[in-house]
Amino acid sequence: MRDKGAAPGGDGRSGVEPALDELYATPPSGFVARRTELATAARADGRAEDARTLRAARRPTLGAWAANLLLRAEPEESRRFLELGRSLREAYRTLDAAGLKELSARRRSVVAALSGQAVRHAEEAGHRLSDAVRQDVEETLRAVLADPDAAERWAGGRLERGLAPPSDFPAGGTRADRPAPERPSPKRTSAKKAPVRDELAERHRAREQRLARAREAARQAEERLGDRRAEEADSGAELERAGERVDAAREQVSEAERALREAREELERAERERRDAEEAHGAAADALADAERAARRAYRELERSGRSSSR
Repeated sequence: MRDKGAAPGGDGRSGVEPALDELYATPPSGFVARRTELATAARADGRAEDARTLRAARRPTLGAWAANLLLRAEPEESRRFLELGRSLREAYRTLDAAGLKELSARRRSVVAALSGQAVRHAEEAGHRLSDAVRQDVEETLRAVLADPDAAERWAGGRLERGLAPPSDFPAGGTRADRPAPERPSPKRTSAKKAPVRDELAERHRAREQRLARAREAARQAEERLGDRRAEEADSGAELERAGERVDAAREQVSEAERALREAREELERAERERRDAEEAHGAAADALADAERAARRAYRELERSGRSSSR
């Protein structure tokens, strides 16, 4: 079983694993947006399989995220907690009454302490846990102690929903804590009581099974509702960002239009100045031509006057 309590990406692993660790360390409110970012980056890098894996990641419930956060924030405490679970399960299997009594007391205190730490870390991350969510975290921690599969899933740091402890594991006091039931006298024992007890036990089991199914259905519905809320929030944020981009583009268009108008006005001024210059140049050329003609006439007149005087 691999311990993923370390910071995501800090153990030298490559591929999609560090991205998944980072994703499940992200609060549920930002999970969908971060999942999209990581999947898009993986696809842009040519890692299509990693992108598919990231897109398939399910958004955790708030309680599951708090349990994942506890694992990462308290790695040493989490390691000792997993060791306590192994010891408790071994004591329960071997029916070591003294050890089971001692470990059960430790279990109750450690579960309470760790759930309190999970609440504190969640609040520091900006999420206040309700009593119901805290109860979900405690249920998950009890399941980690009672069930090796649950312990392995929690140690992976990627829970999507809370875990439930098995019904055959002592939830409160241990067998050693409980007084032995009074053995009924054979005279008071009736052959009819055994079927009644069996029927009551069967009804209790059926009721517990229905309750477990209802809890699981409610948990899944809550998860789907959370996904829809997160997607709605993400789409609203994307709509807001798109509106900002539209406003920026409109401003750029307005500036470009102003610059175009100014350039056109400058062009018109330059064309008017060019026409004025052309007209002035034409007038100067006409004046020069008139002056040249007058000079030629004066020169011819001068020549005629000279010839007349010489005669």
